[in-house]
Parts: sequence; structure tokens; C-alpha cells
Amino acid sequence: MRHALPIMLAAALIAGGASARSAQPNIKGEAELAKLLDGRVAGKPVNCISTTNSQSSRIIDGTAVVYQSTGRTLYVNRPRIGADSLRNDDILVTKIWGSQLCSLDQVRLVDRTSRFPRSFVGLGEFVPYTKPKS
Repeated sequence: MRHALPIMLAAALIAGGASARSAQPNIKGEAELAKLLDGRVAGKPVNCISTTNSQSSRIIDGTAVVYQSTGRTLYVNRPRIGADSLRNDDILVTKIWGSQLCSLDQVRLVDRTSRFPRSFVGLGEFVPYTKPKS
């Protein structure tokens, strides 16, 4: 029992270090996202987006998932959990209950080459970014 306490403390320190690293922004990912959103205006965050109006999705390394709608809007989702594990070469596997993707949904990340599940993210709110009319 005496040995359990030091092991638990070491595990807590390691976990604390991992969460501190994930709290730091991914500079390359943030720059890529800023370039993608250049000229767009952020709207009020929403909890769900329609999958019928969604054309595609794009992963920004370690930062966010961007969903392209059929209109002029991009929806940026910064996951609540697992954002640091996002890689632009992953495949997003999403189970959708109904016709909407919502902030409480989980998305599995699958390695494109091996097809093995790699990780998952817990989605956050979707922030719409639109281009102003000329």
C-alpha cells in the first residue's frame, strides 16, 4: 500500500502535464484556420448543424473541424475533448442520430492508411463564419 501512493502521484503529474500541453494552441493549425476564415465574419455559435446542408468537412491539425454548408457559411467546431489529436489525414467517422450533428456528439478518428481507429473528439459549439455580401 505504501507504494501505491507514489505511483498515483506520478500518474497525476503525468496526466497534468499532458493536459497542460493540450491547453496550448497549435500555432500551425491556428494559422491555417485564420487563412481559411480570412474575410469571413463570425456569427452566434449554435449547438447543432444540419447534415443535409453540409457538403464537406475538413480537419485543421490539432485545432478544429470545419464543416462547409451548401451556402456561403463555414461552421468551425473546436472540440471540447481531443482537439490536440486531430490530424488532417484522419477520416472522421460520425454516428448521427437524426438529421443534425450536435455539440454533444462524438466523432471517431480513423487512420487513413491503416484504417484503424486512432482517437476521438467530443464536439463543441459550431461557430458560423460567412462572407459578407459584396
